[in-house]
Amino acid sequence: MNGVLGEVDGDLLHVATMNVRRPLPRVLTRRADRWDRRRSALMATLSRESPSVVGLQEVLPGPAQDIAAALGPEYARIGAGRGRGGRGEGCPIFFDRSRLELIDQQQLALSDSPDVAGSRSWGNPLPRAMVIGVFRDRRTRASLTVINTHLDPFSARSRVRAAEQIRREVRRRGLPAVVVGDMNAAAGSPALEAMTRGDLMTDAWTAAAERVTPLWGTYSGYRPPVRGGARIDWILTTPDIVVERVGVDARLEEGVAGSDHLPVHAAIEVPR
Repeated sequence: MNGVLGEVDGDLLHVATMNVRRPLPRVLTRRADRWDRRRSALMATLSRESPSVVGLQEVLPGPAQDIAAALGPEYARIGAGRGRGGRGEGCPIFFDRSRLELIDQQQLALSDSPDVAGSRSWGNPLPRAMVIGVFRDRRTRASLTVINTHLDPFSARSRVRAAEQIRREVRRRGLPAVVVGDMNAAAGSPALEAMTRGDLMTDAWTAAAERVTPLWGTYSGYRPPVRGGARIDWILTTPDIVVERVGVDARLEEGVAGSDHLPVHAAIEVPR
């Protein structure tokens, strides 16, 4: 099975996002959701695609080790758990060190106290965070900010406030930027409107010169994908970034889905 975008070569950069679905106790899951059933499928997907930079969500320490092994020794990780002391579930960024040089990194809580790990505001019952990486492309020497996040599924107010915080961070950094993540919000939602207001960020799907797959809804729940379904997993870019190709990968690995979310991929060109 080939990569969903085909060959991403030349000066193009392959970026991706995927909610990997945290493992739960066996008694709480149906067969399709069991980690021991889908683990190898998820690792095969990541190994085959090998994006230059990927934002993952719902990553616990055990699966993080599996993901690192699947991507290979050239990859490094930034981002810790979202709880106090960096514990628990996180939304790390993995990147190919042979292509990208890490210049700066930061993790902020999505709250009124962003420097306090594990802090909560705005009605979300669990802490939320964004992981920020600033990279220099070793091939083109272009600089790029990448932000990965996982917005709250319960509180619409929390999603909007978090989107506004992410938007401020993009503006503050002043570089070409990509924001990826599980936003738990569809096109036209208040959270996405807050993120893209004023044309600061653009939806990579609509901006792409080529869409290599149908517009699948990105939350599948292990069911067959729905054409035109809600996209809650996003790749957003600043308008100075050219999006050449984009796709939502609904393929199975030997009949098994690696997660209840579908990965989203984009081939982009970052201005030098």
